Amino acid sequence: MSSASLHLYTDSSPNGFKITIALEELGLPYVLHHVRIDAGEHRHPDFLQLHPHGRIPVLVDEATGITVFESAAILLYLAEQSGRLLPHAPRARWEAITWLMFHAASVGPILGQRVHVEMFAEERYAPAIERYRRLSGEFFATLDQRLTERPWVAGEAYSIADIAGYGWTHIAQLIGFDFSAYPHVSAWHLRMSQRPAVQRGVQLPEPATGP
Repeated sequence: MSSASLHLYTDSSPNGFKITIALEELGLPYVLHHVRIDAGEHRHPDFLQLHPHGRIPVLVDEATGITVFESAAILLYLAEQSGRLLPHAPRARWEAITWLMFHAASVGPILGQRVHVEMFAEERYAPAIERYRRLSGEFFATLDQRLTERPWVAGEAYSIADIAGYGWTHIAQLIGFDFSAYPHVSAWHLRMSQRPAVQRGVQLPEPATGP
């Protein structure tokens, strides 16, 4: 990956922060393109050529000619290309990939729906709010148990599984979704928050704000 090869198209969102954090952790040079979702730039024809479904983030690697979208796929790509943030030993490697997919399949979609029904839906529908509060409590409990005897989600090594999780816990805390009842998740979140690369990553392309 050359100094000018990586182009990241993103906005200030949980999924976007995953990639800016990873790039900052890896110390890789990249060009940042701010796709302003609130201005509809994700629906522009030029962006739809990169991601036909119109979602950020998208990573274009001009050195390889490869375009990758969906945050979990981009994290895997960066880990594979750099040889970092993903263990090499098979068992540890698959632990990290498995928990990365847990975030992609459960944490992100559930919190995304909770944000919508609690903060953006035109009408507050109590059963939906209760459903997503319950489901988010269940995955926080799962993560809390997972972190009981290990410092990082995949085990002893910090990995893309942690970065994936923090993208959403950062936003959850910002908008007031309380997870303080889960002490191991809270301690892990604090450890993440103290990493300089994480601190830089959540400022790019600009800090997120509440609704």
